[in-house]
Amino acid sequence: MAILAVGVYAPATLLGPLPAASATTVSELPGQTDAAAPVLAADGASAVILAGDTTPFAQGGSTEALPLASIAKLVTALVVLDAKPLAAGESGEAHTIGTPDYQDYIDYSGGGARTVVVFPKEQWTQREMLQALILGSSNNHADTLARWAYGSVDDYLTAASAWLGAQGLDGITVADATGLSPDSRGTAADVTRLAALVQAEPAIAEILANPPSALVNNRGVSNTTAYLAEEGITGISRSYTDEAGVCLLFTASVPAPEPDGEPLAFSAVFLGSPDYDTLESDVRALMESAVAGAGTVPLIAQGERYGEFTAPWGATASAVAITAQSRRAWAAQDASLLVELDELSTAQLGRIVGSVSVSTPGGEHRSRLELDRAITDPGPAWRLLNPVPMITALLASVQGS
Repeated sequence: MAILAVGVYAPATLLGPLPAASATTVSELPGQTDAAAPVLAADGASAVILAGDTTPFAQGGSTEALPLASIAKLVTALVVLDAKPLAAGESGEAHTIGTPDYQDYIDYSGGGARTVVVFPKEQWTQREMLQALILGSSNNHADTLARWAYGSVDDYLTAASAWLGAQGLDGITVADATGLSPDSRGTAADVTRLAALVQAEPAIAEILANPPSALVNNRGVSNTTAYLAEEGITGISRSYTDEAGVCLLFTASVPAPEPDGEPLAFSAVFLGSPDYDTLESDVRALMESAVAGAGTVPLIAQGERYGEFTAPWGATASAVAITAQSRRAWAAQDASLLVELDELSTAQLGRIVGSVSVSTPGGEHRSRLELDRAITDPGPAWRLLNPVPMITALLASVQGS
């Protein structure tokens, strides 16, 4: 019986599987410096999104949909361009001002709403109508464009609803082409995403970058979007209604503190600000925080240890990150760490053994992990002298097969 036992035990321990190494992970982000926080308004609703992101990383105030005021005109411009594309530098089709267009001008101007003057039988190109809409915040041109592209304002609204759904902007609804209706509403989060679509539309981007000095018949147009340009701001929409309060959508850029660093580019929105003085104070505070957040902080450091393996026979190795990941300090708030390690018994130096990911409100940043040293077989002596872990590993492998 002794000979039989030795004949079974020896092969089982010498040739059988080794027990798995125990694995521990770090629970906090190593090496991360304190990140600057964006300063957003307590009034109304506000949000900020970095250029290139699809999700705002910070929001302030209400998360509910609030009246949009003239930000709704940007939806009008985008939906019209969806039906009638216009390349940068092109004038587009011409539209003859008809009775409904002129009546809109009379009605809106009589009610104190923003308008750009039109007269019957004038010829307006698509580009000129968009310039009046976007830069002059012309309510009469909003309705004119909606009818010109879709036949009627009601048909435009149907198309706008479908377009918003297709873009995933479920937090925005429009009840008119102008934004004068308090039922044209949006969440700050989705309005910042709308800003990215505006910037990606060449015809609109060109209009915002190159405001004209005059339109049809040398008719002047005031650029209502211009706002605090000395702060690095490019206004996209700035407006007021009694129901909406003051609303501002803009893009901005502040220089990086590092030599040859990338500027910090972002879009932000303020909805429902009580007055223009409050808005200016809030925007300046946001820009000051942007300057503080223009630098980068490490989220994942190359070569940093994110896990540790310890074999039952005492061998150890660390799981270290292969790829460095960093984030703008401004956008590194509320970062959370997740480390996933594979099960192993022995492994060579450099083997991929898991991953580390850091989630921020603006997205996930990820790196694979590799071993910084090999974990080798302990040899026959350890195998023979440690029956409990060896037999346990053997039984586990049999049960798992």
